[in-house]
Amino acid sequence: MAASKAEVIEMLKTAYSMELETVMNYIANSTNLDGVRAEEIKKSLATDITAEIGHATQLAQRIKQLGGLTPGSKGVKLGNQKQAEDAACKQYRKIIQATEGDDYVTQEMCITLLGDEEEHLVLFKGFLKEYKKT
Repeated sequence: MAASKAEVIEMLKTAYSMELETVMNYIANSTNLDGVRAEEIKKSLATDITAEIGHATQLAQRIKQLGGLTPGSKGVKLGNQKQAEDAACKQYRKIIQATEGDDYVTQEMCITLLGDEEEHLVLFKGFLKEYKKT
């Protein structure tokens, strides 16, 4: 059974918060990492900041379209992510399942966002493999 509109809005707000938290973490890590090997990661993170802001913007617009209000700084929940890309993938899968057969617009948007997050996840796992080799 599909989730109610209010439940979907809440799930979208969670995803929105996650995207904003990811932006903050990417900015911090793209600034703070040191060393020659860190340069490639810093460049990748700096590039992905724009994509993550785009994700947050899409989520905000969909929240509004569904009749909700996009959270400001007081409504954004931070500090809940340990594995940001993994957590985002799980959240998007949850929304995709919750909107199955009912809200195809939200579902399609989340399928696209899931693809983006899975791409980031593969890239970061590749970086980790490189570091584990030494």
